[in-house]
Amino acid sequence: MAAPNPLSDQDLEAARAELSAGKPVTVWFTPAAVGVPAGGSAKLIAIDDTAEGDFIQIRPAGTRDTMFCSPGELTRTRPPRKRAGSASAPAPEPAKGPESAKRPEPAKRATPAPAPPAPVPAEPARPAEPPAAEKRPERPRAAGRTPRPPAEVTVTLNASPDGEWTVEVMTGKKRSVKATPVQAGDVAKAARALPSEVAEAIESSLEAARLRQVDRVERLRAELDAAQRALQELS
Repeated sequence: MAAPNPLSDQDLEAARAELSAGKPVTVWFTPAAVGVPAGGSAKLIAIDDTAEGDFIQIRPAGTRDTMFCSPGELTRTRPPRKRAGSASAPAPEPAKGPESAKRPEPAKRATPAPAPPAPVPAEPARPAEPPAAEKRPERPRAAGRTPRPPAEVTVTLNASPDGEWTVEVMTGKKRSVKATPVQAGDVAKAARALPSEVAEAIESSLEAARLRQVDRVERLRAELDAAQRALQELS
């Protein structure tokens, strides 16, 4: 391939005229350019009046930086496009051994369909209330029963000829307490709280009880004296 022609004096004059007219000027790098790939494009920014050394200011494509080049490093001849080479065939993959063979995927279990929701039992219909005109009149409530009066209670004191006392209680016609012995002293205390006629009526029986107790005391005293004499004789 022939090397591209570098910028000549005529190319520089034409480029100055285009820059003055505000037209963009594109140049390409020659193999003589240093630090940039040959064939790369750049935008021409300015050309100094002094045509010595690197007096051409450019901006390489794809960057915002500017650089200075000499006429021999640039050309206005667009290089031919590179043809894409035939793509190399991919290397065959190594044969897979029995270990790398795909294992059969396990059969997926069928997901059971969700059970339908249980039907909600309907509430029983409430019977409609009859209209006010059809309501039956309320019956007057029966008056409460009159409480029965308490049964009559009878307390009876009985005295024997010997002055022994018993008490029994009758509730109505039922004997609630059978004849139970009581002390004559308790009867005397109760008689004092009752009318005087009651005390006079039972005085004879109480006197008999006193005499009986006196006789008993004398007998016990005589027995005690005899026991003391016997004890003295033994000592």
